[in-house]
Amino acid sequence: MTTPRAVPPRVPPAERGATRIADRVVAKIAAQAAREALAAHPGGPPHAAGAAGAGPGAPHATVTVHHDIARVRVSLELHYPSDLAAQCAAVRSRVVRRVEECAGMSVPEVDLDIEHLHSAHTRSAAVRDRKLR
Repeated sequence: MTTPRAVPPRVPPAERGATRIADRVVAKIAAQAAREALAAHPGGPPHAAGAAGAGPGAPHATVTVHHDIARVRVSLELHYPSDLAAQCAAVRSRVVRRVEECAGMSVPEVDLDIEHLHSAHTRSAAVRDRKLR
């Protein structure tokens, strides 16, 4: 004769555990969002890397995550002269939106480090030098 085993009570899904998203994954999301924002802005990024490209002029990000809050710092290069404030606002907005959509984290701040400004004069000189070779 067999005795029935006691079935443990079911644990609701919300109480079973948690998904942890690594800081470097959130950083990749932020960097991609910055590339998207710069590509959508008139003038585009200084080094037009492809959608998945991360060339030397491509934005890169560092992130610190605490609970479900991500603090993001993005380093990028911009064309000059151009509307730097509009480009920075577009990057901030896109980074906040994409991190919230993809990682489910709130982003109270996005710090931007502009590492280089590429002037139209140096771009035209570089193109001219390449043609002369």
